[in-house]
Amino acid sequence: MAFKFAVFAAIVAVANAVAIGYPAPLGAYHAPLGVAKIAAPVVAKVADDYDPNPQYSYSYHIADALTGDNKEQQESRSGDSVTGSYSLVEPDGTRRVVEYTADPVNGFNAVVHREPLAVKAVAPVAKIAA
Repeated sequence: MAFKFAVFAAIVAVANAVAIGYPAPLGAYHAPLGVAKIAAPVVAKVADDYDPNPQYSYSYHIADALTGDNKEQQESRSGDSVTGSYSLVEPDGTRRVVEYTADPVNGFNAVVHREPLAVKAVAPVAKIAA
């Protein structure tokens, strides 16, 4: 009897089952009736300072006996042409000197050369009496 009751309850449940629907939208969406345009404040553009012929020149020299740092550099610019040089003491005791130029026509050109800092004196050979 319990089985018949369970089957009957299942049939009643299936018969009463319906799809759950979504509620209707509350209202339709419309475009706003009027749009208020707010004028943006006029910003006056400030003219940038432009130098058609820029020029500068600088140089520095560092000689630190504590760390052994010894270098210098100088550079100058006139319009679109830049010239300069820098030098430094390399660990092997030579000085590297780089001289460079840069301009719109030739691009960047560098000449590198090395020069000894000090000439080592050669000790004279002792004469041995034979």
